Amino acid sequence: MEVKDSNGAQLNEGDTVQLIKDLKVKGTSSTLKRGTVIKNIRLTGRADEIECRSDKIKGLVLKTCFLKKV
Repeated sequence: MEVKDSNGAQLNEGDTVQLIKDLKVKGTSSTLKRGTVIKNIRLTGRADEIECRSDKIKGLVLKTCFLKKV
């Protein structure tokens, strides 16, 4: 299964990605700002999602359409 970012670049375990849009995080009052860099991603069983953690929030699942590979 190939997992691709918003630009079509293939994502792999441990890659670093950057957000291309401000995202509100469900269940918290936090917002992840555009340009936030997220390191060491993990792939899920789905082609349109990745797992990661940011400085403030652990256990995030993000849609790949809001990410670009750094």
